[in-house]
Amino acid sequence: MLKKYRKIFFILLPIALGVFLIWYSLSKLTSEDIFTIKNAFKTANYWWIALSLCCGILSHISRAYRWHFMLEPLGYKPRFGNTIMAVLVAYIVNLAFPRAGDVARATTISKYENIPFEKAFGTIVAERVADVAMLLLVIAIALLVQFGFLKSFLLTKLPTNPTRSGLIILSFVFIFYIIIKRLKKSTNAFAIKIKTFLKGLFEGVKSIFTMQKKWAFIFHTLFIWVMYILMFYFAAFAIPDTAFLPLGALLTGFIVGALSIAATNGGLGTYPVGVQQVLMLYGISSVSALAFGWIMWTAQTIMIVVFGGLSFFLLPIYNKEK
Repeated sequence: MLKKYRKIFFILLPIALGVFLIWYSLSKLTSEDIFTIKNAFKTANYWWIALSLCCGILSHISRAYRWHFMLEPLGYKPRFGNTIMAVLVAYIVNLAFPRAGDVARATTISKYENIPFEKAFGTIVAERVADVAMLLLVIAIALLVQFGFLKSFLLTKLPTNPTRSGLIILSFVFIFYIIIKRLKKSTNAFAIKIKTFLKGLFEGVKSIFTMQKKWAFIFHTLFIWVMYILMFYFAAFAIPDTAFLPLGALLTGFIVGALSIAATNGGLGTYPVGVQQVLMLYGISSVSALAFGWIMWTAQTIMIVVFGGLSFFLLPIYNKEK
């Protein structure tokens, strides 16, 4: 019984957090701010949004095609129609149940292509390793591009006394060293999970370079993430206030948006607020930044609902002979 309630709690918690953030962000707006956001939705250039969504669709197609490179060595050659619809089903399931999309994806392909669930799910986990590696790469690029901005930003936050600043930096280095050292020796269940995750991450990335058609897999992985970034980039032109953001701002906003999607159901509440906070650092007004976040999130969510819903409907028809 306790396990059942715990499961319900972890399903409802992200939804509750998202609803709270929506209420909190809207409660701080004046009637004039709300009018400005509504006007931003009315006057936005939706041709740029359409171009942004085209990039999103291409990323989903590429993800489905990339999946074949993981399944073929196991002896399975599913029809492309089933793999693309399984991917789209995963996205729409994630809107309702966080992190359940991968299970739904493996279940779908298992049902319609007779691929054992365990094997299908294993390939999806391996894909996730590649995606985590790409996210870390994008973060590293953003830090490199933003080095000057981060340096000046941190200098305004750190104490002006160089001795005190040095002590703060040394303290962070020392704390990080202690954490790593304790983590290596710890037998705590949580520490073991972290070590297992990091080990799996390393082994998963390593296996990509030894698999068949590895260069095709790597190409599609890069293509998927370039399309993700272009989604954010093209959408920025939809609103005049965000049309001329520097590359560093767009990369940082994209990263925060990507991380926020994992925090709640499809970024409910967290995506607009997270993107808003980043863009405000670059001089965009809080209202315009929030409007952009909401337009971007709404467009992505509608795309997922439409194509995910169609996939649920079309899968039985596409496989009616089975």
